[in-house]
Amino acid sequence: MSTWAEAELEVFDDVDELRVSSVRADGTTTRPVIIWAVRVGDHVYLRSVHGRGAGWFKGTRTTGIGHISIGNIERDVTFTEVTDAAAQEAISDAYRSKYRRYAKNIVDSTGTADALSATLEAIPR
Repeated sequence: MSTWAEAELEVFDDVDELRVSSVRADGTTTRPVIIWAVRVGDHVYLRSVHGRGAGWFKGTRTTGIGHISIGNIERDVTFTEVTDAAAQEAISDAYRSKYRRYAKNIVDSTGTADALSATLEAIPR
């Protein structure tokens, strides 16, 4: 399994928007969607504020692989679901901290039950 380089992780701290696409069963890639992402330690996490029904999230569940683009980073990734309560709280804290300059109701949308149920770790491959 590959890991993120420190320079890559710093980009996740500095850049707000990430483009995410998933790989379909036939090997084609979905159109990228812009979302927010956070770093916790040496891990990168994505959440769907629209829960598990969001198209981009459902796409990641088909094959579990995809592609992300943020800043100058282009990486193929594996998506794994996050269910651990302690990890979820750390991820929520990271979202609140990183995006605190945005309207509270927007930032709060990253911590709803629907969003928590649609939390993924993006692991470089």
